[in-house]
Amino acid sequence: MKKYGLLLLVCASLLLVSRRAHAWGFFGHRLLNRLAVYTLPPGMIGFYKANIEYLTVNATRPDSRRMVVAGEAPKHFLDVDRYGDSAAYKLPRKYADAVARYGEDSLLRHGIVPWNVVSMKNQLTAAFKAQDTDRILRLSGDLGHYIADACVPLHTTRNYNGQLTGQRGIHGLWESRLPELLSADYDLFSGKAEYLPSPTDAIWAAVIRSHAAVDSVLRFEKALSREFSDDRKFGYEQRGSKTIRTYSREFSAAYHARLNGQVEHQMRYAAALIGDFWFTCWVDAGSPDLRQLQYAPSEKEQERLAREAKETATAPLVGAPGHDE
Repeated sequence: MKKYGLLLLVCASLLLVSRRAHAWGFFGHRLLNRLAVYTLPPGMIGFYKANIEYLTVNATRPDSRRMVVAGEAPKHFLDVDRYGDSAAYKLPRKYADAVARYGEDSLLRHGIVPWNVVSMKNQLTAAFKAQDTDRILRLSGDLGHYIADACVPLHTTRNYNGQLTGQRGIHGLWESRLPELLSADYDLFSGKAEYLPSPTDAIWAAVIRSHAAVDSVLRFEKALSREFSDDRKFGYEQRGSKTIRTYSREFSAAYHARLNGQVEHQMRYAAALIGDFWFTCWVDAGSPDLRQLQYAPSEKEQERLAREAKETATAPLVGAPGHDE
């Protein structure tokens, strides 16, 4: 009962600041990074718990950069079906090999999330070796975001928002609307972080698992939509000072039931995988004593974050290849 009470409190607090739909939504990304902290072993958890608010709040920073920083957007997805049947099993695991086969322009157009996760894993390992508090925190937050993205089925297909099948809006429904409405009842506690002998295999397994779910994500929504008139499928809710049209609670609950726990399973899987990657980076760095580190981001890092937030809020939007709705 205690763990469900804790999850309910976490969800309620995060919902107060969550009203956007990118990837898992602000709510989902923040919840997943936060939960991942509790998977860590004694040698890590003190440092990470001391910085849990940093890791929670900054879990969404990659989405804030996505439409204003050139080259950011492709890091969030991989359109597996652009490469043919069984592509998830056949695509080169090394980025250099993929570039040699397809060309970097093509890769960036169709997404690079698994290759990006491996690159960031190496960067975080180096940050642990250097015992650089700012880089450890910054990279941990960002790495958690990209791992979570790889666990979203609609981040693995060119039909990422149902725009090719007359289901536009399904992206936000699956990964934002359902968790925000229903995750307080989820069991998202996944046990202790485990070492990943092959981080590359681990993130590709996540992509394969996500892509295998694309058919049911789309098919169940299509079937259920035939049972609901538009006035029952959609409704209006107050979000701050705005009234918005969104999927009704009735339709969302019915879709959630039809998916039979899929969103919950993927969220639990993502939280565990984030913790596994953090733990693996630390072990591969020689398991440094994190008690010797500064236990908070430096003033310079805090100034950098404030500057980045201001720049992303005021910068003109740039074109993003794919997944731009």
